[in-house]
This record gives sequence, C-alpha cells and structure tokens, in this order.
Amino acid sequence: QLQASGGGLVQAGDSLRLSCTASGRTFSLYTVGWFRLAPGKGREFVASISYRDGKIYYSDSVKGRFTISRDNSKNMAYLQMNSLKPEDTGVYSCATSPRSRPGDVYDYDYWGQGTLVTVSS
Repeated sequence: QLQASGGGLVQAGDSLRLSCTASGRTFSLYTVGWFRLAPGKGREFVASISYRDGKIYYSDSVKGRFTISRDNSKNMAYLQMNSLKPEDTGVYSCATSPRSRPGDVYDYDYWGQGTLVTVSS
C-alpha cells in the first residue's frame, strides 16, 4: 500500500514537502514515481527515482523547483516542492514500479491515495 500526504493550500512561491509511505512490499526494490492530476488535465508525470541506482528524472515543468528523494530504511519517499506556481495545483500521487526505468504510467503497478495541493496566485 502507498499513501501520499503533506498536501495543502499555499500561495505562489511557497514550499511544500509531500511524503509517500509504503507498506506491504520490499520498498527498496521498486522505483518510485510522483504524478499529479490537475483539473481538466490528464495524469502528468512529475518525478521518479530508480531503486537500482537512484537515477532521478523530472518533468520539464518542475525541474529546478522540485526534488524527489527516498529513504528505504523508513519505506518512504518525498517530493520537496519549492517556488510553487498555480499551475502546480492538483492531486499528487505516488506509485511504484518494478522497473528501474519505467517508460510510462503503465509501468507503475501500485498507486497510493493522492494528496491535494492547491497553489493560489
């Protein structure tokens, strides 16, 4: 199971730290991805961190502002979001993939409940 938390209502320019808590599987053997679902838009990839080598990917829209990390000893992953913009508003979910380089959303097999992030202008 996965559970995302840490969302809230913030102003543009503020920061938030999302957490993803995992249970029920060996967390260290799975790549973790963060995705968001914005009103009127499809699910968007935000960031991922590989279980194998820690390789990190970001979407262009968050690169330089967001930082993904993981702590396998705690079965947790994080998404530090800085310089938030109104367009970052959405429901953020974490997911895990058995692939070290997931190609798309379909490579993720476990999804957690999302947490809502609302950024006001």
